[in-house]
Amino acid sequence: MLEQFKEIQPEQLTDNTFKLIGSDWMLITAGTLKSFNTMTASWGGFGVLWNKKVCFCFIRHSRYTYEFMEKSKSFTLCFFEEKYRDVLNFCGSKSGRNVDKIAKTGIHPVEGTYGVYFNEARLVLECNKIYFQDIDPKNFLDINIESNYRNGDYHRMYIGEIMKCFIKE
Repeated sequence: MLEQFKEIQPEQLTDNTFKLIGSDWMLITAGTLKSFNTMTASWGGFGVLWNKKVCFCFIRHSRYTYEFMEKSKSFTLCFFEEKYRDVLNFCGSKSGRNVDKIAKTGIHPVEGTYGVYFNEARLVLECNKIYFQDIDPKNFLDINIESNYRNGDYHRMYIGEIMKCFIKE
């Protein structure tokens, strides 16, 4: 059974974004209901850029979700209650190239206006991609940042305009 979501404006969010992204984590999903992939992420943010409400997230080129992000015009960010931590751990440690994450976790994908999200989420952001840029190590001002990368597997940053924001009713 599909649970009910209520659409709100992003300005109405009351979550601490440092906790929401850095501790609670999120699923980044791109593609269509016929063909999509999702991955767990704990890096990103929200804000205002170019007079738009935006979010930004980071995906390594080696991740399967990267292929879907590159093909898609939009993506979703889904946030869950703590009881879904095992789902987030699984989706962050297994590749969709090798395993059906949806079948293994039992979460239920839903086709939104701007992409696929999950019925079990407590907060959903549907986003249109408006910018991307690869992380360039030449621009690191703090040499310790390099320790986050092995074998040159740098992230691509995606900025998405938040088109719809839903919370669980």
